[in-house]
Amino acid sequence: MARTTLGEATDGLTGFKSDGRNPHLPLRGPGSNEAQVRYLKAVLYELATRLGAGEWEKIRNIRRREIGDPFTVRVNGQTVCLDYLQAVLELEFIEKELDLQDTWIMEIGSGYGRICHAMLSNYDIAGYAIIGSRDTLTLTRSYLRAVLSDAQYAKVRFIRFTEAAATLRSSRFEPAVFDLCINVQSFTEKGLRPARAHLGLIDRKCTAFFAKSPVGTYADPALAAHRGSGAKNRAARANGPLRQLADLHDTEAVEAASADFRVAHRPGPAWSCAADGRGVPWSHFWQALYKKASVRP
Repeated sequence: MARTTLGEATDGLTGFKSDGRNPHLPLRGPGSNEAQVRYLKAVLYELATRLGAGEWEKIRNIRRREIGDPFTVRVNGQTVCLDYLQAVLELEFIEKELDLQDTWIMEIGSGYGRICHAMLSNYDIAGYAIIGSRDTLTLTRSYLRAVLSDAQYAKVRFIRFTEAAATLRSSRFEPAVFDLCINVQSFTEKGLRPARAHLGLIDRKCTAFFAKSPVGTYADPALAAHRGSGAKNRAARANGPLRQLADLHDTEAVEAASADFRVAHRPGPAWSCAADGRGVPWSHFWQALYKKASVRP
């Protein structure tokens, strides 16, 4: 297949990381509010100064991450945005427990594809399957086509949520079992039944699972979202595997809520939590890596 030119690959991607056109992306665009942008960049700058040599090496390996015009800071001659800073921290957390070389990876709800991009840029991945909605997969395909090499892009398969169970059951689908599944936050955007269905899929098809999401629902009267309508708040609490209300800017409350997080994201009885901790930089995010003792075909 002929290599897509940069202009063709990036058509429609200009500014999408910073203009807020897609409210479901991991970082919502601050838009024209200068104070928000300044604060975001101040926080990003502080986080970037704490990165170690290995983390910076991973960031340098991720080429073309400037596509989409993210908000960035420059530290010691190297630019970085919050999305890829998070991606590198996530990789570091996972690789402490799992050898990522030559692995088959499934990601459920990948957003525009930042983790896939980071993974394929830093490890010799055997294959990468992305499961998402039709609209999100359109963006993901466009973005990954623009940032990955031909050889890297050829390793990625895109599967709609509605087709995932049947596709992965097919005897023609490779691999029979994935070495790792990744989910960052998307379970919180779904009802309980879809979240449980995805956990069942992970239980059947994977041997390890990385989850990162909020430990619960905001209960902070200082936040505008909390001051919204009662119906809106009830709808938010109806999504995802965690329904608990917590002050998500209270270390003790977040730590206490993390116990329910570990239980709610466990795919099945054969699974155990190998590692967990706070999902930096967000005060209310937790992350965990689960491993399965045995896999049934």
